[in-house]
Amino acid sequence: MTVRFELYSTWGCHLCEQAEQMLQQAGLTGQYQVLDIVDDEHLFERYRVLIPVLACRDSKATLGWPFDQAQLAAWLQQQLQEH
Repeated sequence: MTVRFELYSTWGCHLCEQAEQMLQQAGLTGQYQVLDIVDDEHLFERYRVLIPVLACRDSKATLGWPFDQAQLAAWLQQQLQEH
């Protein structure tokens, strides 16, 4: 499968773990990559108080926390329709 999404996260972030579980429940296993913002100065500066954040590689659109399964599904559908 092609990696189409990035989940900005960090170790020990329970909200990030919840977001990743939601991605798996949405059937996206293998279609996203978890990126630890601590490993990238730019990502850390941009997202340090916002994580978890889901980004679409194609559209560059982001979905920031908080979101629920329905909001995630609607956002994903929009991304898939556009690309």
